Amino acid sequence: AGANPEVGMEAAKESADEIKKLLQGAHMCFIAAGMGGGTGTGAAPIIARIAKEQKVLTVGVVTKPFDFEGKRRMQVAEKGIIDLRNEVDTLLIIPNQNLFRIANKDTTFADAFGMADRVLYSGVRGITDLMVMPGLINLDFADVRTVMAGMGSAMMGEGEGEGENRALKAAKAAIANPLLDDVSMKGARGVLINITGGYDMTLFEVDEAANEVRREVDVDAHIILGSTFDEKMNGKIRVSVVAAGLQHVAAVRPMPQPVRELQAGLNTAIMNAPSPAAELGITHAAPPVAAAPAAPEPVVAPPMPAPTPVQQAAANVPPSDLRPPAPIIRPRPAPMPDTAPVDTQAAPEVAHAAPQPHAEQKERSFASLFGWKSKPADEPAPAPVAKPVADDESFDDELEIPAFLRRSGNA
Repeated sequence: AGANPEVGMEAAKESADEIKKLLQGAHMCFIAAGMGGGTGTGAAPIIARIAKEQKVLTVGVVTKPFDFEGKRRMQVAEKGIIDLRNEVDTLLIIPNQNLFRIANKDTTFADAFGMADRVLYSGVRGITDLMVMPGLINLDFADVRTVMAGMGSAMMGEGEGEGENRALKAAKAAIANPLLDDVSMKGARGVLINITGGYDMTLFEVDEAANEVRREVDVDAHIILGSTFDEKMNGKIRVSVVAAGLQHVAAVRPMPQPVRELQAGLNTAIMNAPSPAAELGITHAAPPVAAAPAAPEPVVAPPMPAPTPVQQAAANVPPSDLRPPAPIIRPRPAPMPDTAPVDTQAAPEVAHAAPQPHAEQKERSFASLFGWKSKPADEPAPAPVAKPVADDESFDDELEIPAFLRRSGNA
């Protein structure tokens, strides 16, 4: 077909009558193809459509190309897989790129493709053995159809174990198949489990292997279990699993894309290698950025301390006023002698002069009784307050208050 899917499609259409004859009387059809070329990509969907028209259960088993085969071939393969998925009941996909997970530098090219072929064969054999081989739990084609009809994408796995815990080892190997597409059994809606062993296989081992697979699938998944005997498997146990109903997972996570994303991540890391120099530049540019948000915060803060300086100013004013009365306050104990009248005349002047600026702050100056009455004079101007002082002085002269009364007032 010259790597042209159109040529393969036209060839299948021309051979439609022959394909129908080959499918007559068949109950199940396996279509194995390599996607990305011309024959498999173009002819497989046509063959699947003819089989679907014949009411034949159709299972597609296809491979995807290696990354080194180019982006164009991978795009052709992806389109062919989409077309084939719309025609088959169940589709199994094996990316050739996954062969690198089990191959090493000594693995030959032929051996690598042999590994992929064995995976295809094991998937088909696991299904057919359930129907044709005798066993403890026999299944028929109707059971297979129930699980695989119209399920879309699927995954398959096979594992063998021997010795101690051979059943558990085989089940875990079947679940973790490194060659399958990056899908998980978590969302499987239908599961076929085939456990094959010799006549030494115990019921406990069958239960152990089946439960290991059951824990990996959806709780409501339709599970069909079969167990067959094979004399060649004495001392060994083989577990084959086919999980269907994974179309939403398989379509989203193709293998080549994650590989390329990792390579792109490495390239970006290399591009970011000189970033330390840039980071040094960023540190210099960082302070202005931090200063911008810090600027509005102090703008809001100043209004808060604004009243405090006013109070401090008020507090600073009285000290200047307290200094002049300070020498006058000291002679107050002088009234202790009999010469109290002389001090009494000076004391009211100090008491009345003190309340003029701020009476509350001069409480510690021990103002006289008349000084307390002059506290409301804080609000008016000092000029009008001076007048009552003169009145108080004349009033004091007329009354001649005794010294003990003045002492009690100062107390």
